[in-house]
Amino acid sequence: MFKHVLIPTDGSPKSKKAVKAGIAFAKEFGAKVTVYHAVESVPLYGDGEFVPSPVLEQIEAGAREQAQKYIEEATKVARAAAVPCESQISRPTTVYQGIIEAAKKKRCDVIFMASHGRGELATLVLGSVTLKVLAHSKIPVMVFR
Repeated sequence: MFKHVLIPTDGSPKSKKAVKAGIAFAKEFGAKVTVYHAVESVPLYGDGEFVPSPVLEQIEAGAREQAQKYIEEATKVARAAAVPCESQISRPTTVYQGIIEAAKKKRCDVIFMASHGRGELATLVLGSVTLKVLAHSKIPVMVFR
C-alpha cells in the first residue's frame, strides 16, 4: 500500500517517538522512509534593531548543525530496523510548506508526523504545523499521538 513515507522531525521528544513509530510503520509495509527537517528562518531583527550579519550566520550554522543531528538520530533508528532511509533538510518559507514540498519532491505516499499540543484550543489536540499539513496536503497524513 505505502512505498515511501516522509517523517518530519524537529528533535522534540514527541517527534522522536513519531520517528520510531513511523519507521516501524514503514517496515510493516516494506516501505522506505525519508526523514525531513525544516530549518526555520531567523528573524532579521530583535528588540526593534537589525541583528548583525555575523550573528545571523552563527545562528543559521547552529540551526543547520542541530538539523543534521536530528537527521542522524533518525537515520540510525532506520538502519537498526533495516528500513531504507534517505534524508532531506531545507529552509522553507514555513515549516508546513517545507514538509509538503519534501513529500512531493521525494514522491512519498504518506506523511507520518507527530502531533504537538501548543496554544489555542484547536491546537491542544494537534499542533499548528500538523494542522496546516493536514489542511493543505494532498498526500495522506498520519498523525502519531
